[in-house]
Amino acid sequence: MDVTPTAVRQSPPPAEDEIFAALASPVRREVLRLLRERGPQSVQDLASCFSMARPSFSEHLRVLREAGLVSERRDGRRRLYRLEPVPLVHVRDWLDPYERFWRDRLSALRHLLDDTETTSDTQTTDDAGGHPHDSGSGPRTDQDEERP
Repeated sequence: MDVTPTAVRQSPPPAEDEIFAALASPVRREVLRLLRERGPQSVQDLASCFSMARPSFSEHLRVLREAGLVSERRDGRRRLYRLEPVPLVHVRDWLDPYERFWRDRLSALRHLLDDTETTSDTQTTDDAGGHPHDSGSGPRTDQDEERP
């Protein structure tokens, strides 16, 4: 007879889709914000921040728990929920290439605008006097100089 203790079966880490699905709800994102800012909270304290039936709110907590975004522990008769930030690393990793994409695009736009501004400044210099023109009046013409 085998007396080797059986391994404790742990649930697999939440799938990326499960994490994103949990974050899709504004209520669940607000729960995460509250836990981040205030620390561990009882179900009663969290639920008091929302105007919804308790079973509906409990369902939101269940989704967050299954996604690994919150943990629950019993403290006497109370259940305390705590933010578990590790799964958010998956979100950050997924968003990182998009952040780089937009940073590169904005950098290219900044360089383009800088080049356009430099070119514009060069073109607005009066060849005769070397003074810049009023940017709102457009280029000077011979007719402009004939006016009294």
